[in-house]
Amino acid sequence: MTKFLKILSIVTIVLMTVVVFGGALVTKTGSADGCGATWPLCNGQLVNLTDVTIEKLIEVFHRLSTGLASIFVIALAIFSWRYIKGRAETKVIAIISVVFLVLQAIMGAMAVVWSQNAVIMALHFGISIISYASIVMLALFIFEIDLKFDAKSVKMTKKLRYSIYYLLLFTYIAIYTGALVRHMDASLALPSFMFEDGKFVMPTTTPQFVQLLHRAAAFVLAVWIAWLAWYTSKHYSHSKVLRGCSSLLVLLVVIQIILGIATVDSNVNLYIALMHSLTITIIFAVLSYLALIAFRSGRRSNNN
Repeated sequence: MTKFLKILSIVTIVLMTVVVFGGALVTKTGSADGCGATWPLCNGQLVNLTDVTIEKLIEVFHRLSTGLASIFVIALAIFSWRYIKGRAETKVIAIISVVFLVLQAIMGAMAVVWSQNAVIMALHFGISIISYASIVMLALFIFEIDLKFDAKSVKMTKKLRYSIYYLLLFTYIAIYTGALVRHMDASLALPSFMFEDGKFVMPTTTPQFVQLLHRAAAFVLAVWIAWLAWYTSKHYSHSKVLRGCSSLLVLLVVIQIILGIATVDSNVNLYIALMHSLTITIIFAVLSYLALIAFRSGRRSNNN
């Protein structure tokens, strides 16, 4: 059963990655209306092979991959609930993975049928990464990462615990601002370094302010993660899991910043933009695992 669960978790993560990629691809290519205002059918029917467009294929692929991923997520949640013993968080995380996947599908359907505005649609991506992060945590349980890195015995100060909680929340806000940039077509609202012809570009329009807000959030996020890595290396050098996660976060946030700049400089190259979305999704998943470790530490402190 352990081998089966490992394979199931890997396949589920791959499928959820495809879903995240697919959602970003739909937005970047303007394929949201590829099937008209009907869901789950395409223009009220199955795909008509005599009337196929790139936009329609992308939208249909995203719907099918989401449906397939949903089956695997539900299966992983059920098997994890039943077979992962000794971890009180398993059931909660399994429920979260399913609930947020369902919410993601509902919001996607609502967007197609009722054409939600950019503010609401930005939540669609935010909801999907919560489900993704929960799937990653279930996989970490299945592969017994907790035991290999002795994560369950980590003791954190209250300062570090709450720093991680707030960092996770702020990361979600930063992700939301990025989704707003995407859905408001604000990716090119400002030059990459805010200067044009040697002069500082002052934002004057809503897309420009949204783009500036996203950059400010990204800067704060990068500084915060750098501080976390410094703090854990100084005060928790004995903890492999804290040092490993913090170092990984620094690497990922550097990649994320480079991809963000490259997205603007490349006139929103599709592949760069997709990698930009995937990288922040992984960052959120790693932070979610750190938050879980912090929660365990706090619970042990309260029980002592």
